[in-house]
Amino acid sequence: MDRLLEATYRVEQQHFWWKGLRGFVRPLVAEAIAGRPDPRILDCGCGTGANLIMLGEFGHASGFDVSFRGLEFAHQYGQRRVAQASIARIPFGAASFDLVTAFDVLYSLSEQQEAAALSEIHRVLKPGGTLIVNVAALRILRGNHEVFGDEVRRSTRRRLRRLVGQAGFRVTRLTYSNAFLFPIMLTVRTGQRLMGLATPEEAGTDVVLPPAPVNRLLSLLLRVEARALRVVDMPIGSSLLCVARKE
Repeated sequence: MDRLLEATYRVEQQHFWWKGLRGFVRPLVAEAIAGRPDPRILDCGCGTGANLIMLGEFGHASGFDVSFRGLEFAHQYGQRRVAQASIARIPFGAASFDLVTAFDVLYSLSEQQEAAALSEIHRVLKPGGTLIVNVAALRILRGNHEVFGDEVRRSTRRRLRRLVGQAGFRVTRLTYSNAFLFPIMLTVRTGQRLMGLATPEEAGTDVVLPPAPVNRLLSLLLRVEARALRVVDMPIGSSLLCVARKE
């Protein structure tokens, strides 16, 4: 995990994938906290803390991560409201937050831990509060990144809806994302599986900044998709975005 965080920290400010994720999420966050005075936001598994910068534009953002190395990077980003903790035992009181986010965290947990994490998120959310979750999607997209990122599973829309609903949430939005990159990712990752997945040491090369023209093109594609996601759901993609409400 520390190696993944170090690789992420080196590229996440410019890399098309992380810029794309923030582009997808930003309107969802704005909608979730609209009309809430002085909203409190919690990012579960905040990693390097980069997303806390974006979340801090909308309210008082705090985060936690199981990796101390991630918190060191968060400090370098100037983030101080961070703690070391597990998502299965969130170190905050009940009904403390207006919005809770979990970006690419649940897919690395066992099914038991996953259920415990969503139960804990439900506990710390205020009544009427919102959960925004991003997870890896579709088993057909297994590849080297799965090895490096310790992915336990890739979800489907049906599975994620059921899981979130069982934790007591009402799902208000559920869509695939990175749809515009799906054909490229399917081709690349099918090739990786045919050649044999890399070892954890080799798989780290998957998290690198592409050549500048490629990175600009892919960033543009995801900006266009982010605009489309404001009005329509994507039928397929490499990730799933779920918005759910605590009644």
